[in-house]
Amino acid sequence: MSARTIGVVTVSRSDYTIYLPILRRMAQEPELSLHLLVTGSHLSPEFGLTAQTIEADGWSIGERISMLLSSDTPEGIAKSVGLGVLGFGQAYGRMRPDLLVVLGDRFEMHAAALAALPFKIPVAHVHGGELTQGAIDDALRHSLTKLSHLHFVATQDYARRVIQLGEEPWRVTVSGAPALDLLRTLELLDRDALAAAYRLPLNQAPLLVTYHPVTLEYERAGWQMGELLAALETVDRPIVFTLPSADTNGRIIIGMIEDFASRHPDAALVSTFGPQGYFSMMACAAAMVGNSSSGLIEAPSLGLPVVNIGTRQQGRVRAANVIDVGYSRQEISRGIAEATAPGWRERLGTLRNPYDQGGAAEMIVRRLRDVPLDDRLLRKRFADLAAPAAAEPWVSEHAG
Repeated sequence: MSARTIGVVTVSRSDYTIYLPILRRMAQEPELSLHLLVTGSHLSPEFGLTAQTIEADGWSIGERISMLLSSDTPEGIAKSVGLGVLGFGQAYGRMRPDLLVVLGDRFEMHAAALAALPFKIPVAHVHGGELTQGAIDDALRHSLTKLSHLHFVATQDYARRVIQLGEEPWRVTVSGAPALDLLRTLELLDRDALAAAYRLPLNQAPLLVTYHPVTLEYERAGWQMGELLAALETVDRPIVFTLPSADTNGRIIIGMIEDFASRHPDAALVSTFGPQGYFSMMACAAAMVGNSSSGLIEAPSLGLPVVNIGTRQQGRVRAANVIDVGYSRQEISRGIAEATAPGWRERLGTLRNPYDQGGAAEMIVRRLRDVPLDDRLLRKRFADLAAPAAAEPWVSEHAG
């Protein structure tokens, strides 16, 4: 009996890190054959050309789908989506996987799932049901839910939301966050090793700053980043920036970070950390500042205080390590002062991470291996919620 081919779509360094425990567990299954489809910022020199990292880790790339345009305007992003659908359609024409795995909420992932629809390729979606109300990613994630046939969600709350979207409960597995499997197995570097490996000025615990464009507010990207940098001007400790995602007006943010780092000898921008470097930096940082999902999903397991700025992560489940602030420099400064206050991090030592269900990769791979690839999987039925007993008939206010 031939092995079941699992296509896995990776579009950036962040989802690749999340996938790693799944890929490693999949490699142990003789009944599964991995077909890696690489696209998005992985293929862009501007974002570190991280496809090379994938290959250096020993993974074979089955398809490279170029889709990112050099423009990060709304028109450029929309055109990139179209190129992605075209590219993935051509890839599936060459080799059609038995199951396709997508993750999260990116427009590149959406292009992959949309192109799979006419090929009748069943789609498995990781990290569905979550909310990020400040980003177009919120709509893309829920749309991916409706394009998918299996759902691996991080919490019970997210499972309920996926079912609320009409998905049959048997399709939903509460697996937790796969990246936490990786975090448990990594040997983390100490501050001195990080400073040497990445040539960073780490004379004391730094601030780790990861700020992405808020795509429903992209017109304000320059002002928002300006307020964050103004707050960082008063910080008396090293500052380590990571690159933002390839979203609308992301290049504005990159340019402002580069300018800030050029004027501050105790600030640095790292384009590509890799999983060990990034998690090690989280472990030794005084606090994390920005709007990255890693501040909500992985940081609680490290007891890391997080200053979460603005609306990008609005609606996501969060633990007590998260300090939510607005966009103004005054609010950000107050958040940083609270997060770095003596004793604050120590109080997070016994923090429970709501995204940790234990063994996510094992649950996901077992389901991918065992689920019957039959008409029941492919032919989705909308599962209606029971109507309240005393519900009144809905009537449009415009009805005559």
